[in-house]
Formats: sequence, C-alpha cells, structure tokens
Amino acid sequence: MKTLIKNGLIINHDSSKKANILIENDKIVKITDEILEADKIIDAKNMLVMPGLIDMHVHFRDPGYEYKDDINSGSECAVAGGVTTALPMANTNPVNDNAAITRDMIQKAKRRGLIDLLPIGAISKSLKGEGITEMGDMISAGAVAFSDDGLPVSSSDVMRAALEYSKHFGSFVISHCEDCSMCRSGVMHEGKVSAILGLKGMAREKEEIMASRDMLLAKLTGGHIHIAHVSSEYSLKLIKRAKEDGINVTCEATPHHFSFTDECLMDYNTNFKMSPPLREESDKLAIRKALKDGLIDVIATDHAPHNVDDKFTEFDKASFGILGLQTLIPLTLKLVEEDVIDLNDMVRLTSFNPAKILNLKNKGEIKEGFLADITIIDPNLEYMYDEFLNKSKSLNSPLLGKKLKGIAFITIKSGKIVWEYPDFIA
Repeated sequence: MKTLIKNGLIINHDSSKKANILIENDKIVKITDEILEADKIIDAKNMLVMPGLIDMHVHFRDPGYEYKDDINSGSECAVAGGVTTALPMANTNPVNDNAAITRDMIQKAKRRGLIDLLPIGAISKSLKGEGITEMGDMISAGAVAFSDDGLPVSSSDVMRAALEYSKHFGSFVISHCEDCSMCRSGVMHEGKVSAILGLKGMAREKEEIMASRDMLLAKLTGGHIHIAHVSSEYSLKLIKRAKEDGINVTCEATPHHFSFTDECLMDYNTNFKMSPPLREESDKLAIRKALKDGLIDVIATDHAPHNVDDKFTEFDKASFGILGLQTLIPLTLKLVEEDVIDLNDMVRLTSFNPAKILNLKNKGEIKEGFLADITIIDPNLEYMYDEFLNKSKSLNSPLLGKKLKGIAFITIKSGKIVWEYPDFIA
C-alpha cells in the first residue's frame, strides 16, 4: 500500500520545506518534489505536515476509572488531537505497578490500533511512596519511565532509589513536584485571586521545594529527572541553574499553564481547577519565555478526564484536572500566532524532543526511513469544539463550546489514516 501526501509544507524541528511524501506500508520511503504514483493521494495544500505528536503525560483512567475515559476513548482523543504516541500515567486502579498491568494496557491499545501506548510505571507500590516497584520487570513489559504522578514521592530515600534503579535500566523518573506538608487543603494558587474568592491557596513554593530536592537527588545519583507540568517562574530558574550545572534534568509545560491564569477562576469555573494550579500572569509569561528559549523541553497535555459529577459540585470538592489532547494543537498554534515560538519550535516541543528523551529512534521527524507517524494540520480552520467533536467520555474542558483555530485534519499512524476531519474516523 502506497500513500502520497502532496503539496504540504513539511515542518521538522530544524527545517521547513514544501515537498511530497511517499509512504509505503508503515514507513516514509521518499521525500521529493516529484508527484509519484500511489494507491492513495492526500492533497495537503495550505496545510502543515508534522511528525506525529508525542504526548509524554496523559491519564487514560484505564484500568479502574473507565467511566471517565479508557484506552479506547483516550486513543480516539489522541489521534483527533494529532497525537500518535501517548504515555499514560500509573495512577489507575489497580495502580500500574507491575508487569502484568503494563502488558495489559499495551495490548488494549494494540487491539484498538490507533496509537502507540507507552506506559509510565509507578515508582512505588500502590503509590504509597514506601518502596520502589520492580522496575526491570516493568521495563521488560514495555514501561518507558516511572512516576507516581498525582502524588509526590515524599521520601527522599525512595526517590533516590528510584533514580538509581531507573538509571541502571536506561530509564528515568518523572516527578510530580509537590511538598504535601505545604498544601494546606489548597484548591487553587495562593495569591490575590484566592483571597478575593475566599478559597484556600497553594503557594508556588510547594512545587519549588520538591523540584529542588529532586534535582539535587539527580545530581547525587546521576539519574535523569523529568519535572512534570512546571507552573512556577522560580521553578524555571531552578531548572535553568540545574541544567547549567550539568544535572540530568528535563521538563515539560502544559498548554493550560501557558494559556491561562488564576484570574480565569473568578467565576468559580471548576474546569479551570487543576494541580498544579493556574498561577499568575508572571508565571505564564515565564513559561512562554522558557518555551521560546529552549529551557522547557516538552509540551505535554496532562490530559485528565473527569466525570461531570466530579466537576459539577462545590469548588472545594471538585476534582483537579482538565482535558487536553484535542486542544493541544490550537493552543500551541496560538503561541506561534503570537510569535512566542515558531513552527519548528512546535515540532521540537511536541515531537522531536519527546522522541529524543524516550530514545525513539524512528519517530519525531519527517524523514526517509522513519515510521510514517504524521499529523497534517489545517492551521487556519476555525471550528466549534463541542460535544460532537470531543472524543473523551468526559467534558471537563473550559474550551468546550468555544471557537478554536487550528486542528489535526488528518492523522496517520504507521502509514494508516486513523483520523480525518470532518469524517470522524473512529
């Protein structure tokens, strides 16, 4: 089976050019100015042709919370958002803390056949933070990194062991940076807005303290620490210093943290309630600058579906989390439109760097011989992000019902079209 993508603007992390792409079976076999014969021809005129996006931080809620989302619906959200590789976190029920669950998650995704699912294994058994999991067994089963995301690892000794063992297996640790002793039952960022609303706040320092500790432990062990969902301006200063000192640290930012601030909570909209919380304008601007400067390595969605009952309640009781997979492209393209980053940066942050961090040799670039994981984006299409377009079982996005610009028009996984707008291939 041969597929030709013609007339598109190919965007890689280091180059942009108009050319045609010939796909044979699951590989990119030729990039050329010629119009070649093919069984299927896709006209990508006026569109951007990017490597399939790689989301290093999602929650598919499977096993255990399938009423919120599951691996099938999560995969459908992913490809509708241009994501061809996704890394689900381990805070499922039961927790993904053993090889059997890791294998089962991968098999479910293979049966659906839309994405490559690369599970994140738990650092500690049952996320209790009391001792590390059998990392070697989980890596053999297909786990690619380790995190207790949703909860911090409070014990420095356990985190040290996780960094040592993950390094031994050529893997790394993803840190949910939160000093729980400082949470104080907070439900949003501690600042002017929380005072006005009368809601308990969470200080930036609860993130900064734990980020500091984990980077110091990476310094001690030589292990690789990846700081998840950075939300604080000072956290970025700490990460910059650690990188300058040669500590093996990478980090990610989410679209909601570079797009919104705590002022969005003035009407108590629980769909803006998340952890870490939306912070102040200065933090948002610092994240944007760090994306532009290359300090932040990855954009990841932290896609966190919740049932309507989890959100349609008093603010204090509402769950933390926001949908993210299908709004990744429009929110990131808005950064491009506002000259914060360029299109090459977008590929670097959403595909090339994740592939490099994960040591995925045949992904992250549109290149001859690479896997044909490709996202064709219409950057100018304006549309309503509504319940018909939303592929999640959940509705917890403040952008639902809003007009967005820019969408994955066609998503190709291993040479196969797995999503096409507006035909809604499921």
